[in-house]
Amino acid sequence: MRVMGIDPGLRNLGWGVIDVAGSRLTHVANGICHSAPSTKGGAESGDLAARLLSLHSQLTEVLREFAPDAAAVENTFVNKDAVATLKLGQARGIALLVPAQFGITVGEYAPNAVKKTVVGVGHAAKAQVDHMVRIHLPGVVIAGPDAADALAIAICHAHHMQSAGRLQAALKRAAG
Repeated sequence: MRVMGIDPGLRNLGWGVIDVAGSRLTHVANGICHSAPSTKGGAESGDLAARLLSLHSQLTEVLREFAPDAAAVENTFVNKDAVATLKLGQARGIALLVPAQFGITVGEYAPNAVKKTVVGVGHAAKAQVDHMVRIHLPGVVIAGPDAADALAIAICHAHHMQSAGRLQAALKRAAG
């Protein structure tokens, strides 16, 4: 099964793709979709629309190229800057929309759940997440912190899907 993780961001949207075969995880690809403000000098809302369109186009190409079977996105955390939180939420909407357009159900995980799954500690630092992603995926070359987070999200989703599959199998056996 091929799993994609997406770390939403308006400027830098990280993505990572892994293959899952039983308990074996294999790195496929990772990267960062960048959006830049419009140089046309338009209004802020125009810049935002252009940035969202750019992220949508780039992420669509990634899904088209790597054809994941499953996807997961990190939940947005609310910070003190309400405007920044709203913009991040709009980028997260793109991260949810694009896989859905490909018919893929999207899992959602809180940042602490991703860190707990990958590192073992819910409040791990970015450096710890990066280090553990490299341990889970030996030899991986990571495009940047956002891509490392996206790979961590993919790893988290793979583990949760495996757990759900084992639970369903146990319930099926128990039902007789």
